Amino acid sequence: MKLFISPVAPNPTKVALYLAERSELGAKIELEQQVVNLAEGENKTPDFLARNPFGKIPVLELDNGQHIFESLAIIEYLEEFIEGPGLWGDTVDERGFARNLERVTDVRVLDPATTYANATNSPIGHEASPVVAEHNAKIFHEALAWLNTLLNDNRVMLAGDRITVADCTLQASFQFLRFCGLEDLSEYPHVEQWSERYKQRPAAKQVLLL
Repeated sequence: MKLFISPVAPNPTKVALYLAERSELGAKIELEQQVVNLAEGENKTPDFLARNPFGKIPVLELDNGQHIFESLAIIEYLEEFIEGPGLWGDTVDERGFARNLERVTDVRVLDPATTYANATNSPIGHEASPVVAEHNAKIFHEALAWLNTLLNDNRVMLAGDRITVADCTLQASFQFLRFCGLEDLSEYPHVEQWSERYKQRPAAKQVLLL
């Protein structure tokens, strides 16, 4: 299998963190990673569009030639494919809570934070739009306020003591904001403390550039 990624880009970072966390849990992962240069438009070449017609990353190329090109679908596939402890939880309640957290961090933080960053100080040349930036900032700040309340019981990770996919998603969002010079968690001290804890994890040190 081969995973097409780009450093700092949030969705590929989310998957890369997931893989690193699974490796830290003892999983044996044989997966080639290939960097796609977004600034040079490598994601718009015919070869890449044959893998993902939408020109987005990440893309997981299976050994049978098929491609999976949505980050959560890639993670769900790898959860089933890779043996060993996963990142959703052991019980139906744990998995339900972890999946809810992942949807919050993805839909209400990662997506709007990425749009906000690209509408404010895009690293790939998107046109600035104060209206778009303000709308999306409101969405992810509401989610950060909720997460700050969730974390005020001194839990280590978002779901409690154990790592879940939601932690990977949230930190991927923050790295992209840092890359664009836009991360400011000062209003959310519990979230800021969580972020600093997460950045000290071995998996984070393997993947994060910022």
